[in-house]
Amino acid sequence: FIDLLNSQPLRQIYGCPLGGLGGGTITRGWRGDFCRWQMNPGLYHYKAVVADQFTVCLRRKGQTVYQQVLSVERPSALQGWNWGFCGHYAFYHALYPRAWTVYQLPGQDVVLTCRQVSPIIPHDYQESSLPVGAFVWEVENSSGQDVEVSIMFTFRNGLETKEDRSGGHWNEPFVLEKDGCCVRGVLLHHCVPVNPYTLAISALETVRGTTVTHCTSFNPAGTGQDVWQDLLADGKLASPPGEAPPSEKGEACAAAVCATRVVPAGGHGTLELGLAWDMPRIRFGSREKEHHRRYTRFFGREQEACPALSHHLLTHYKAWEQRIAAWQQPILENRCLPPWYKSALFNELYFLADGGTLWVELLPDDAAALGAGQGLSQLLPVLREYGRFAYLEGQEYRMYNTYDVHFYASFALAMLWPKLELSLQYDMAAAVLNEDTQSRLYLMSGQMAQVKLRNVVPHDIGEPDDEPWQRLNAYLIHDTAGWKDLNLKFVLQVFRDYSFTGDAAYLQDMWPVCQAVMDSELRFDRDGDGLIENSGFADQTYDAWVVTGASAYCGGLWLAAVCVMCRMAEIMGSGEVLQKYAAILARGSAAFERLLWNGKYYNYDSGGGPSSDSVMADQLAGQWFLRACGLGEGESEVFPRSHVLSALRTIFELNVLGFAGGTMGAVNGMRPSGVPDTSSVQSDEVWVGVVYALAATMIQEGLVQEGFRTAEGCYRTVWERLGMAFQTPEAYCQRRVFRSLAYMRPLSIWAMQLALEQQAGRGPRAPAGKQAGTPARP
Repeated sequence: FIDLLNSQPLRQIYGCPLGGLGGGTITRGWRGDFCRWQMNPGLYHYKAVVADQFTVCLRRKGQTVYQQVLSVERPSALQGWNWGFCGHYAFYHALYPRAWTVYQLPGQDVVLTCRQVSPIIPHDYQESSLPVGAFVWEVENSSGQDVEVSIMFTFRNGLETKEDRSGGHWNEPFVLEKDGCCVRGVLLHHCVPVNPYTLAISALETVRGTTVTHCTSFNPAGTGQDVWQDLLADGKLASPPGEAPPSEKGEACAAAVCATRVVPAGGHGTLELGLAWDMPRIRFGSREKEHHRRYTRFFGREQEACPALSHHLLTHYKAWEQRIAAWQQPILENRCLPPWYKSALFNELYFLADGGTLWVELLPDDAAALGAGQGLSQLLPVLREYGRFAYLEGQEYRMYNTYDVHFYASFALAMLWPKLELSLQYDMAAAVLNEDTQSRLYLMSGQMAQVKLRNVVPHDIGEPDDEPWQRLNAYLIHDTAGWKDLNLKFVLQVFRDYSFTGDAAYLQDMWPVCQAVMDSELRFDRDGDGLIENSGFADQTYDAWVVTGASAYCGGLWLAAVCVMCRMAEIMGSGEVLQKYAAILARGSAAFERLLWNGKYYNYDSGGGPSSDSVMADQLAGQWFLRACGLGEGESEVFPRSHVLSALRTIFELNVLGFAGGTMGAVNGMRPSGVPDTSSVQSDEVWVGVVYALAATMIQEGLVQEGFRTAEGCYRTVWERLGMAFQTPEAYCQRRVFRSLAYMRPLSIWAMQLALEQQAGRGPRAPAGKQAGTPARP
C-alpha cells in the first residue's frame, strides 16, 4: 500500500485531469500530452502516450498552408508527423474543472484556444459521475482571408503497455444522431481479462458548419505517414466504413477523428471534440467481486455507453460550464480574495476525482451483509441512493478513506457533495460496529494484534489491491486501535455534517455510534482527570512523531469531541449523557490548561521530554473543528479565547515567519528558541493540508491577514517554486525534500472558504433545539 523504495519522481508536467468523480481519470498535461492515467481503480500509469495528440491543419484557397502537431515533443515514433511546436507560442491556464490552452500559430494570424471541461458540478450526483471531458476549440482568424480549420484528435487503443500488444483490441466508427444533434467518432475497444474498457473520441457535426471525418485504425508504432498525408491532402480524413479487424498479437492500433469548418476573415469559429471512456464493471486486486461504477445507473453496465456518453457530453457541456461559472464566479469576482487563493481553492479539488476515486453502486450481497445496519436506519437507503464513495489517502499511499486524513480533507466533500460525505460516514459507522478478529504482525512494534476491534474507528476501508469495504485497515505500520485521534475525529465529523445538513435522521443514527466510540476512547484517560493521555508512541495522524502524556493535539481533539457530545446530548434530549460529558469536560478542560498551557501556547505534550515544549502548528485542531461547527465561542467555549489568540500569534511568529522567512507556510514543530523541531521527520516537515487548516483557524479567530499569509507560503512553494501542479504533496521540508505526491489532506483549503463564509454570515451554523431545522447549505 506504500512503496517506500520506489516513490514517484517529481515530474513538472501535469495539468487539469479529465473526468467526473469515481469513473477514472485521464490527465492532460500543460504541454498538451495525455500523461497520467487512472483507469483501473486506485492504480496509476504515469506515461505520456505519444499518439494521443491534437493536430491542426489550415487550408486557404483549397491549399494546405499549415499542419502541425500541437506538442513541443519530438518522439522517436510517428516521425512522419510535424512535431516540435514552439512552446513560446502556447499558454496554459487551469481552474479546475476547466483548463485553457492557447496556441498562437506562427505566421498564420490564427489563434486557437482549447477549452477543457469536465462535469464536476457541486450538488449534482448524476453529471458529476460521468467519465468524460470536452475539448472546445475556439478559432480566431485575424487574417484577411477565410481559412478552413481542421482539428484532428488521435488516440491510441491502450496506454503503451504490454496489454496493448496482447492482441484482440479493435476500433469501430459510430454515429449517434439524437434531438437534432449528430455526434460522430471512433470507439476503441480495449479487451483485457480484468476491467476491459472502451474509449471514444468524437466530434459534434453541425449543418452548414462543422464536418466530422475519421480514420478507424492506424499504427501508432510506425511513422504515421498514412494518416498524416490523408489529412494534409484535403484537411479531412478518409472515413472508411465498418470496423477495423482486431489487432494481432504484438500489434498496436490507434484511431483519429477530425472536425473541420471554415472560419471567415476576421471572424471566429468553434470546433467541439470529446473524450469518453466506459469501464462499467470493475474488480479490485482480490477479484472477488464485480462492482458497478456510479455512472452505470444512467448509462448502463454493458460497456456500450460510449456513443451515448459522447453525445451527452457534446450536447451538455455548455450547460455544465454555466453551472460551473455560477458556482465559481462569486469567489473569482471577490476582490478581497487574493488571486493565488482562488487558484488554490479550485485547483486543489482535482484530488476528489483524481485520488484513485471510487463511486460504485451498493451490491446486493453487500446490502445483505450490512443487514439492518445494527440500528443505522438510513444506512441502506443512503448507500442505495447515493452509492459508496472512497478516495485514496494519496496516489502513492494507496489506502481508501484514510480517516485521520479525511478529517482535514472532508470539508471539500461536505460543502460541495454533502450526500457523498454522509454516505462515507455511514460506511464508516458500519465499520465501527464490526470487527475482524484475524491477528497480524504490525511493522513498528513487531507485535501481533487483531486487525479491527469493535467500537473503534478503522484507519481506512482497504486498498485497491485487495477488496475495499470488505477488508479494512490496509495500514499495518502501527496498530491503530490504540490511536487517540480516530474515534474523536468521527464524533467531530458527525456533528459537523449534521450542522451543515440539518439531517435529523442522520444524527439519530450516529448518536449511538458516537457514544460507543467515546466509551471506547475513555480507556485512554488512565488517571481519571477528564483528559486522555498519549502512550509514548506515535499514536495519531503524526505517525512518526512520538507523544507522551497529555498532548495539545489529541487532548484538544478530545475536549472538542466531549463538547460536541454535550451538544448532541442536548439535541437528542439525553440528560444523563449530557451530565456525564459535561462533568468530563469541566475536569478535562482544567487538566488541559494546567498540564499544557505555558502562558503563550499549549505545549506539544506533558511528557517532560526534550521536545515537550515545542510549538505545534496543529495544536488548535479541536478549536478549528468546533468553530467550523458553529461552536467554540460564548457558552460553548472550550479553550479560552485569549489562549487561542496567543497560541495562534505564537505559531505565526515562530512556525510561519520564523521558518524560511515566512515563505513556505508553517513547519509542524518549532522550538521556542526559533529553530525547527528535528526530533522526528514529521516535526521538521510542512504539511500542506495542516497549513490550510491552520489558516482557516486564524480566519475563524479574526486573524485574516495572518491566515492568508500562512497559506500563501504553501501555494507559492507547491504550485510555483516546485512546479507540483495537480500533485500537491503531503509534506515538504525547507531544503525542498518532499513526500507523498498527490495527497488527500490539502483539500482542507475548503475549510478556509468555510471560515470566510461564516465570517460573512453565509456559512452553516449549528442547528438549535432538539430537532434539526432547514438544511444549511454552505
